Amino acid sequence: MALSNRPSLPETLDADPDQLAERILRKLTPGSRFVLGLCGAPGAGKSTFAERLADQLGGGTAVVLPMDGFHLGHDVIKDTPKLHRKGAIDTFDVGGYRSLLQRIRTRDEDVVYAPSYRRGLEEPIAASIAVPKEVPVVITEGNYLLAPALPWLAVRAQLDEVWYLETPDELRLQRLVNRHVHFGKALSKAVEWVESTDEPNARFIRTTRNSADVVIRLR
Repeated sequence: MALSNRPSLPETLDADPDQLAERILRKLTPGSRFVLGLCGAPGAGKSTFAERLADQLGGGTAVVLPMDGFHLGHDVIKDTPKLHRKGAIDTFDVGGYRSLLQRIRTRDEDVVYAPSYRRGLEEPIAASIAVPKEVPVVITEGNYLLAPALPWLAVRAQLDEVWYLETPDELRLQRLVNRHVHFGKALSKAVEWVESTDEPNARFIRTTRNSADVVIRLR
């Protein structure tokens, strides 16, 4: 990871999977591993973009590792105010996420197993993503990869680059409402959750944009 020599404002690129895959491949040397972070507001399209990028890199080249696998479990937050703020920065196990990324960077295990997140169930699923030692690219995506607080700076230190995904708000908000409805919320409750929970998080995440290495414009 290199922070000191980066320009004060990040480079801005269009979301061209071919060119972006080439950008990653140019950074690989024999036996190396490139760990890429994708950051952005809720509904920006991080998960979809990460999978598209991994597909473009080709089979066996990349594994996608979502930060959502480190949501605090329901039993941990069910009797606390965090239950109604799920997705806020303090509702993640940042220490566990950092430790996993350290293991992935160290690359001294044949396979590292990472958690995923099951929407609908709304719970993390342990050891459900395999990251074999020989895979050269790991793409991890999440909301707070550029957060300036100390625990998250330790996460950033494990990433070679972080790309910020910028999506028009109208599209992003509609995606969020549709997602919540799809996974069981009534439309009115979905809109309420977006306005009261997702958007405060989005406003904070936007303040971290200029700390990215690259801004990717998604249309």
